[in-house]
Amino acid sequence: MLTITSRLLLVSFVRISELRLLFLTASISNLILEPITEIFTEMAGGGVIHQLLRRKLQQHSAASSFLSIFASKKVHDDAGTAGMNSLRTFALLGAGLSGFLGFATVASADEAEHGLECPSYPWPHKGILSSYDHASIRRGHQVYQQVCASCHSMSLISHRDLVGVAYTEEEVKAMAAEIEVVDGPNDEGEMFTRPGKLSDRFPQPYANEQAARFANGGAYPPDLSLITKARHNGQNYVFALLTGYRDPPAGVSIREGLHYNPYFPGGAIAMPKMLNDGAVEYEDGTPATEAQMGKDVVTFLSWAAEPEMEERKLVFLASNYVSLPDHLEFMAPDVIFLPMQMGFKWIFVLSLALLQAAYYRRLKWSVLKSRRLVVDVVN
Repeated sequence: MLTITSRLLLVSFVRISELRLLFLTASISNLILEPITEIFTEMAGGGVIHQLLRRKLQQHSAASSFLSIFASKKVHDDAGTAGMNSLRTFALLGAGLSGFLGFATVASADEAEHGLECPSYPWPHKGILSSYDHASIRRGHQVYQQVCASCHSMSLISHRDLVGVAYTEEEVKAMAAEIEVVDGPNDEGEMFTRPGKLSDRFPQPYANEQAARFANGGAYPPDLSLITKARHNGQNYVFALLTGYRDPPAGVSIREGLHYNPYFPGGAIAMPKMLNDGAVEYEDGTPATEAQMGKDVVTFLSWAAEPEMEERKLVFLASNYVSLPDHLEFMAPDVIFLPMQMGFKWIFVLSLALLQAAYYRRLKWSVLKSRRLVVDVVN
């Protein structure tokens, strides 16, 4: 037989455990619901779905607060109704969570058709020890010149920026000289034309925004100088947009003059499909497939948005190499590390190489080495 004190301790322990579990469940549900709400809010673009999701989240928050108060008040009840109350609480919470997720699934069914999330592509210049593929930058500039420059400007890029990156100085000078630039005024107060120079910006396809809209049916082609930084998930979004054109699904009508692209907000875009196999003949003989041209032009646009990326990575690595002996000296002040500074630099570099080799050995090459080939012979 349990004494009264033992019973009270047991009941208190059970109540506290149930309360902790309830709060943990509510916290987990909030962690799940908040990212989902942000995703569908972004997809909805501030429309009706945003209001419905916010209303659902408010209802869920109110329900969670009510359940927390309800559980707190029930701590002082007797042990006979503890199991039933906790079951009712979890049933209400589970029903609310299931209802919200069901609503979100139904709401996203239509949105997924017109606002697909961009895939994540393995860009070779994203790693901390990686740099731009300069051959790809040159091919991407060629794609921009022959495909994109007729509508899109790059007002922040000069011809001289290409020197040493994708072309020699002589090549860029010859390229710029082919463009006639309006300059002036001269001594007589008149404007004149001259051949382009290295210091000139890339030419503008239209004189002003009104001319651009008139030529494109009211749509204004954006400037591409910072396009990979100005769009969410920039590089992946631009590549998915350029290669994502397809026929509209059944039941979806696109207004005349627009084109269906599920990666574009709303699904209808004024720009037609521009990248087609063989549209550009590369100088180096690379096959000009749609995916290759998309990858090259996105690499070029990424460099245009962040031309200092490689220098920034080098500065970061160099600062870490130099400061590593100082950190070690701070950790062990009795040892003099300054004469061994260069040695520590090489140790640090080799350590990074060792870590990278271990990563590839464990996660990349092991998959290939352990793969089995099974031949199914049909008798």
